[in-house]
Amino acid sequence: MILDLHVQPGASRTQFAGKHGDRLKVRLAAPAHDGKANQALIVFLAEYYGVPRRNVRITAGLKSRQKRVVIEKT
Repeated sequence: MILDLHVQPGASRTQFAGKHGDRLKVRLAAPAHDGKANQALIVFLAEYYGVPRRNVRITAGLKSRQKRVVIEKT
């Protein structure tokens, strides 16, 4: 599964927050500092979709709010 996301780091809690244009919006409680938001995104998506963290990869947008994430279901 491929997700095109708009990520908002530094939010009060981690959650899906509707749409942002044609992307799914995700609010993250983690700050956008030292890769903490990217790691929090991987953990959040792995738990939400019930897959191991190793099955969630950010393939585009590591330093951007616009991200493409690949989730491999087992």
